[in-house]
Amino acid sequence: MSYYTDRAVELFKSGYNCSQSVFAAFCDKIGMPEETALRVSAGLGGGVGRMREVCGAVSGAAMLVGMLYGATDGSDREAKAKTYEKVQEIAAEFKKENLSVVCRELLGLSKAQQTPPMPEARTDAYYKKRPCVQLVEDAARAAEKILFTEAEEE
Repeated sequence: MSYYTDRAVELFKSGYNCSQSVFAAFCDKIGMPEETALRVSAGLGGGVGRMREVCGAVSGAAMLVGMLYGATDGSDREAKAKTYEKVQEIAAEFKKENLSVVCRELLGLSKAQQTPPMPEARTDAYYKKRPCVQLVEDAARAAEKILFTEAEEE
């Protein structure tokens, strides 16, 4: 693992959600204070507010794309296209290992299963039944590869 994937996993194991862990791991790369990164990504954990939609780790990576390439002018179609391209590249890289970017599918849950807003306690049993540590690592690795390794090579 690299510093950034290690940092993302460390943040997750410290109790931060999947989105916070990936996004905040790269805060130095995007010039954002860690506290701000943790706050702005907080609502995306658990597949957006524990609704089990798009994986929060992937959402955190998508937020990194926005910080690097996001349009600041609503008519900037090129910036929008570049942003979407990079998000799709990260998702494709993530899917090489995980086959989906949908939280409930990654966790083996049915669409009908409701998840309460209260997150589960982070116990040894939690880590044994949830693949989230690996998903955080995979999303951070994909973000680093697509956004930073390739950018350095250009």
